Amino acid sequence: MIQDYLDQLIVVGDRLIIELSESSDRTDSGLYLPPNVKEKEEIQSGYVLKVGPGHPIAFDEESEPWKSNDNPIKYIPVQAKEGDFAFFLKKYAYEVVFKGHTLMIVPQTSILLLQRDEGLFE
Repeated sequence: MIQDYLDQLIVVGDRLIIELSESSDRTDSGLYLPPNVKEKEEIQSGYVLKVGPGHPIAFDEESEPWKSNDNPIKYIPVQAKEGDFAFFLKKYAYEVVFKGHTLMIVPQTSILLLQRDEGLFE
């Protein structure tokens, strides 16, 4: 299962790792759709598996240049949370295969809609 390997992945910046949802190969009337129909869809959906820390906030280095730069980096967090169902623009996402699973790396700006079920994983 992919959840066993997620600890090996470190998501950078405002990106998310999304596992695509299983879409039907058939229409409501029972016709089978060829694979290239799915490839042409501009919007895809799936579950958020892992979330990056967010947008880094710049330091104000001009005010105190003599101080050491030991401060940890601060981030503005992304809106998505692990377990959310996300609709996103496919053209800005990157498809990767990790341990036999096809995953999408999606920037926060490509997310169109999030569906959150608070009691889903409790």
